[in-house]
Amino acid sequence: MATQLRFTGQQSNMDIPRPSFAAQKKKKRLILIVVAVIALAGITFGLSRLKPAAPSVERSTLWSDKVKRGDMLRQVRGLGTLVPEEIRWIPADTEARVERINVLPGTKVEPDTIILELSNPQAEQEAMDAEWQLKAAVAELKNARVRVESELMTQEAGAATVSADYNEARTRAEIDAQLAKLGVISGQALKASEGRAKELSTRNEIQQKRVDINAKAVDSQIAVQQARVEQLRALAELRRKQLNALKVRAGIAGILQEVPVQVGQRVTAGTNLARVAEPEKLKAELRIPETQAKDIQIGQPAQIDTHNGVMKGEVMRVDPAVQNGTVTVDVKLTDALPKGARPELSVDGTINLDELKNVLYVGRPASGNERSTISMFKIDPDGKGAMRVQVQLGRSSVNAIEIINGLKEGDEVVLSDMSRFENADRVRFE
Repeated sequence: MATQLRFTGQQSNMDIPRPSFAAQKKKKRLILIVVAVIALAGITFGLSRLKPAAPSVERSTLWSDKVKRGDMLRQVRGLGTLVPEEIRWIPADTEARVERINVLPGTKVEPDTIILELSNPQAEQEAMDAEWQLKAAVAELKNARVRVESELMTQEAGAATVSADYNEARTRAEIDAQLAKLGVISGQALKASEGRAKELSTRNEIQQKRVDINAKAVDSQIAVQQARVEQLRALAELRRKQLNALKVRAGIAGILQEVPVQVGQRVTAGTNLARVAEPEKLKAELRIPETQAKDIQIGQPAQIDTHNGVMKGEVMRVDPAVQNGTVTVDVKLTDALPKGARPELSVDGTINLDELKNVLYVGRPASGNERSTISMFKIDPDGKGAMRVQVQLGRSSVNAIEIINGLKEGDEVVLSDMSRFENADRVRFE
């Protein structure tokens, strides 16, 4: 029993609770987690507040320019071709068939050179009919003139007879008046002679008026027939012209450029048969972008580059219409043509608009229209990077543009296309 009691007492001593570190470890772990979360949140917040690193770009690949102050010549540039000042398209006057082509394109021609020959039997018949109708009308005019003049002469002869009878009756009445005073004849005989003289006087006046009216009628009848003759003469001239036009002539001295028809082909009235131009008299036909053409005026100086020489000229015409986003401008050449200049030769043209005095300007950037606000990268003084700035642009030229605000004289800016860095405010140079 004693032994049993002793064993029981030892067991009681072992069951006494010891101080435990579990709660402390748990608390410590919780504190570490909270600290880690707070630290992570702080780091995340700090990183979110940091700006992204500036992208880098190779400096040698960029095109830049410094802002200058001075006079800026405004110019516009366009591509174009040399074209003849005078181009003559020769149309067909009537429907016809191409019988023969006498001259090929590229040949020098004179005004009377027959380029090609046409045939039209109907035109030939109509020309012959018109000639016969004219001859018949002329003959009818002659007959009418003879007829009316003969009738007028007959009436004039009748009027002359009446006039003679009147003069005789008047003389007789005067004599009878004298005889009546002497008592040789009776008063009744005097009244009879005076009455006849009065009657013949009236008939004479009527006959003279009739002659005058018939004379005017003669002029009217002749005029009607004359008008008919003139009408047929004009028709005959037209038919003759159409017949002669079957032999197609150049009309001007120059070079035959094109014959767009073939032998045997039937053409209608108005069809272009040939084109002739004077190669020595050329002008430049430039196509200027419509956004740059608004300030172009007739008479402004220009330079035309044929790639074999530069010629001076001046604006002679500005097309009022816009085609495919461009305006056609004709430039008259005032210098002699260089060697190799010929129609349809491609040229570059530059037109001087005006000169701006004492303005800030810089080379024209890759993007940005005149009178607009754009962002540009201004190069740092140390040349190691560039910062984006807002720049207000003014009037533009071919290679330069006016600066209104945002830059000052001496600033250097990037003119190259920087659209790939549109989300960056700075760039670093490598």
